[in-house]
Amino acid sequence: MTQTPLNPGDSPLVREALSSVVSRETSATPTSAQTPSDGDGSWPRPPKTRVIAVANQKGGVGKTTTSVNIAAALSMHGQRVLVVDLDPQGNASTALATEHRGDVPDVYQVLVDDLPMADIVKQVPDMPNLYCAPATIDLAGAEIELVSLVAREARLRRALGAYDSIELDYIVIDCPPSLGLLTVNALVAADEVMIPIQCEYYALEGLGQLLRNVDLIRAHLNPTLKLSTIVLTMYDGRTRLASQVADEVRSHFGDTVLNTVIPRSVRLSEAPSYGQSVMTYDPGSSGAMAYMDAAREIAHRATVS
Repeated sequence: MTQTPLNPGDSPLVREALSSVVSRETSATPTSAQTPSDGDGSWPRPPKTRVIAVANQKGGVGKTTTSVNIAAALSMHGQRVLVVDLDPQGNASTALATEHRGDVPDVYQVLVDDLPMADIVKQVPDMPNLYCAPATIDLAGAEIELVSLVAREARLRRALGAYDSIELDYIVIDCPPSLGLLTVNALVAADEVMIPIQCEYYALEGLGQLLRNVDLIRAHLNPTLKLSTIVLTMYDGRTRLASQVADEVRSHFGDTVLNTVIPRSVRLSEAPSYGQSVMTYDPGSSGAMAYMDAAREIAHRATVS
């Protein structure tokens, strides 16, 4: 099979349009996310581990794609990153080439059976700074089994608190597309919430319920939780609707929204089938460059906030 050459695919006109989308606000906002020299070295490490839950109860908005590729980009720039796959579908585990079938120890056993997190975490192949806590289909039953357990909302937080095998800079939790007990566990364990929002007509539908849940958890279970980041995904520069949705989200959420937007990209869809993030599958693609820019913004925001 012939592989696509580096910097593949799109015509010059399309690539120019996409690159203008990816850096659409760089001239207006001179943030350190635009530093040209940091691609050769490490990004600033946060003063303490940042635990980020990637959540949106709508399916198909790019949660797993965002979790995996932000984590991979951070790890490629000197950060030590753990991805916790909290979705029973196990798509993040697949994308990170981490075994999650059969009798493999997984997040389910951590939450329900009190298995130490260190017993399930695996290093991602060929990514020395990236680790994955996999999910198997057993996790689908955890919602029911957690109901009868003591401190059911805080079991993931307790497991992560006891996990000290690796000095981590980031823990990225890929949530399921629901607002059940798994997502509640993620929000109780996290310091920050990152919400991917697709640039399509129903983008903001249901978002109010998620934000209300974040407020409830902040009030009763995790007072330090904050909505830190919104990522605009699936941006199609050919449509007026995409820019209208992006403008509407920015008007609602202001600086919480990353300057970088993530374009639609075939490479983003292809990469998981090869057990890779797009960062290693095709680093010259528009999707990879966009996620690299987004991760750079997130890393530098830690030094400001």
